Amino acid sequence: MFRFLKVGILILLSSPAVQGADTIIHAGKLIDVKSNSVRDKVSVLIAGDRIEAVRSGWVSAESGQRLIDLRDQTVMPGFIDMHVHLDGELDPPKSYSEGFYLNSADMALRASAHARSTLRAGFTTVRDLGTSDVDAIKALKTAINSGLLEGPRIFMAGKAIATTGGHADPTNGIRSDLRGDPGPKEGVINSAEDAFKAVRQRYKDGSDVIKLTVTGGVLSLAKSGDNPQFTDNELRAVVAAARDYNFRVAVHAHGAEGMKRAVAAGIDSVEHGTYMTEEIMSLMKAKGTWYVPTISAGKWVARLSEEDGKLPDVVRPKAAAVGPLIQDTFSRAYAAGVKIAFGTDAGVSPHGRNAEEFVFMVEAGMPVLEAIRSATLNASILLGQEDSLGSVEEGMLADLVAVVGDPTSDVSVLLSPSFVMKGGHVFVNETPTP
Repeated sequence: MFRFLKVGILILLSSPAVQGADTIIHAGKLIDVKSNSVRDKVSVLIAGDRIEAVRSGWVSAESGQRLIDLRDQTVMPGFIDMHVHLDGELDPPKSYSEGFYLNSADMALRASAHARSTLRAGFTTVRDLGTSDVDAIKALKTAINSGLLEGPRIFMAGKAIATTGGHADPTNGIRSDLRGDPGPKEGVINSAEDAFKAVRQRYKDGSDVIKLTVTGGVLSLAKSGDNPQFTDNELRAVVAAARDYNFRVAVHAHGAEGMKRAVAAGIDSVEHGTYMTEEIMSLMKAKGTWYVPTISAGKWVARLSEEDGKLPDVVRPKAAAVGPLIQDTFSRAYAAGVKIAFGTDAGVSPHGRNAEEFVFMVEAGMPVLEAIRSATLNASILLGQEDSLGSVEEGMLADLVAVVGDPTSDVSVLLSPSFVMKGGHVFVNETPTP
């Protein structure tokens, strides 16, 4: 008898296996994100880290092939979270001072724990949209890719790019004699020339995507949470430089004016989008711009704003004003036909609870299958990885997640994945042993 991870061998009378496959998964239901449909009784055949074939019915295993029995479960592509910050987790007021006493090694070790909980929540790929320690996230990405650590596949932005005093200026709020004058290397620009240098520095740092903070933000130690913070010329320069280096550009944006300027300049995705107007929605549709809502972060900071002593005085009113609005903005954007990709801003909200975003999206009017598609196929397209991620079909990376029950009738089952596979390796399998 062959041994499998928490799975016994099933003897089935059905069609023969594909010879090249080393693993066969029997799925009770399979969510086909391309057709937005659910298929019954499907076999997924895996060879190494790729899907070899997807067949109707339960294919029998042959000698040497591992059989994983998920006949009582719903299988779907591994989830993709397009907005996380693995290096931390909002823990005010400590979060605002720890940069003075944590070393890069501390950040990397903490990020590794967050990466593990993210993967075990069913998220096999993430886009890390900004870190205070580029070396820590780069080392984590390398360690995961090398198989040394458990974690999702990481696409990293490195240090986000801001303007002086803007949302991602790393010297906001600290003692004046310690501020210095950060420039493009540190992610602060004030001209088109600076923009090119900053993008080129991200290329040198090994980044996969460019992140801009084009409006004020909630958690920065600065007064405005929504004012525009880049000129048109600066935005056009960032986009031009990004295209030279094959980068996609994501922008943090709450306020309408900064958001409108960024979309007009040709950026790829708007993150948060709190004060998005109908005009901006129309412009996004015309430009093909994606929206990554991060409802989870909005709800989390809104809750913190209600508790005394949880947030700095300059942050608390911004959290109270901005946080509660994001879910409604998402609802309006979805109804208007804006393209949506899944993102949580985990690191503001807790890591490992990323799937709560599905619940919030469904509450706001998005059907469950559309929400799942936003975290799979849609996200892979925004990443530029649709040829290898985001769907269960021949030739794709074997990233799979399964839940007990039917998420189309109860979206909350997505909060507790019973099975997680990334690149053909099983990281979670809570299927009972016969």
